[in-house]
Amino acid sequence: MKTVHKSAKLANVLYDIRGPIMDAARRMEEEGHKIIRLNIGNLAVFGFDAPEEIQQDMARNLSNASGYSDSKGIFAARKAVMHETQKQGIKGVTLDDIYLGNGASELIAMATNALLDNGDELLLPAPDYPLWTAATSLSGGKPVHYLCDEANGWMPDLDDIRRKITPATKGIVVINPNNPTGALYSDDLLKGIIAIAREHGLVIFADEVYDKVLFDGARHTPIASLSEDVLTLTFNSLSKSYRSCGYRAGWLVVSGDKRAAADYIEGLTMLSNMRLCANVPGQFAIQTALGGYQSINDLIGEGGRLRRQRDLAYELITAIPGVTCVKPQAALYMFPRLDPKMYPIADDRQFFLELLEATRVMLVQGTGFNWAAPDHFRIVFLPHEDDLREAISRIAKFLDSYRKRTTT
Repeated sequence: MKTVHKSAKLANVLYDIRGPIMDAARRMEEEGHKIIRLNIGNLAVFGFDAPEEIQQDMARNLSNASGYSDSKGIFAARKAVMHETQKQGIKGVTLDDIYLGNGASELIAMATNALLDNGDELLLPAPDYPLWTAATSLSGGKPVHYLCDEANGWMPDLDDIRRKITPATKGIVVINPNNPTGALYSDDLLKGIIAIAREHGLVIFADEVYDKVLFDGARHTPIASLSEDVLTLTFNSLSKSYRSCGYRAGWLVVSGDKRAAADYIEGLTMLSNMRLCANVPGQFAIQTALGGYQSINDLIGEGGRLRRQRDLAYELITAIPGVTCVKPQAALYMFPRLDPKMYPIADDRQFFLELLEATRVMLVQGTGFNWAAPDHFRIVFLPHEDDLREAISRIAKFLDSYRKRTTT
């Protein structure tokens, strides 16, 4: 029988958030082990339910959701997104500039496919949300990672961005608030990125899915609100702020000077038409979510569940010898560092596979987020406080044992 191989386009594609370690965890669960999953921001499994009014609105509109919608999305949802951009100070957005998708993930793939030819380069943060790197590779492009500086609170290094621009560079991805580090960028930094994009004619791809998951009174500024001339594509969704991951409801907003991008926008629309439409029941949740009570504020404010869990996870993880971490200002994650002198790790995927087998705690290694050195990992602080204490206690014991073995 002739062997069937996967496409060569997948050779440089990595998505370890759901990868070999998760496969091992699934096998262990099938054997009867209970796994504490600190690998993915899937809020529902930790008891974070979508707001009831969103659920009710979807249920009421199911009878209207059997057919295809307009390929860009239903009118009411797109109008709600347009009003949201107006509140955010993003100018010049019309209904035609808004595309609804099956979460932001589908729209990221659509946007990179529409832009990149073979060999084109896209600037991406390191560490990054790995879907961006994967989508760039699948589109025929070359991912080029710019440094986010841990010593500077994981802020993008503007000089490093400038050094990595070539004639093949088409755009720059800005993940703010950042996944996996939880960093939140200042207006001055965002203006610096805009200036670079303006100088070199780059498209800005703004991943702002965590824009409402903010701690300690932090404020998020949409990068598109700081420029009227630089072509900017902003991605958002209901998944995190509205605890609606499974509803697959996201949106893409095109702003800035669109005159020179007519051909690219035509490509976006073509790809939007080809997939017919996004999940229609999920689209009916968007208007209710954006226009209703913002219950995320109860979770992130003083005494809120997410705020408490972030503080606890940070306290516990940084109490482990040789583990340091920049405290996240936003999002659902932190990205701790393991001191290489105390934890000499050659293969971090193998290291965290061993940690899973020993502790029944599932984490994702730093290289899974396109961080070059095997000295970081991402932790999700979604479990209840008792589960977080138990999970991080097991991690601490494993690391203590590892230190003693390597010292010996």
